Amino acid sequence: MAQPPRRKSLGELQRQVDAFNARFPIGQQVILQRDTGEQLNTVTRSEAQILSGHSAVIWVEGVSGCYLLDRVSPIGLATT
Repeated sequence: MAQPPRRKSLGELQRQVDAFNARFPIGQQVILQRDTGEQLNTVTRSEAQILSGHSAVIWVEGVSGCYLLDRVSPIGLATT
């Protein structure tokens, strides 16, 4: 039987969130991979955050609720 994926530590989540927020502003164009596999072109409407100590997430336009940061791919150039 396959092992479930290892959960990221709080430190790993914080580094992921900090790295995304340092490179990409609110309003960044992104492609979101929905649960169905469909891809949605949208923009961020928040900074990335850690949700309840277990998931790196972000809120985007046109979607109710948040999505895992792992499901979001920025489009275009990053800020410095």
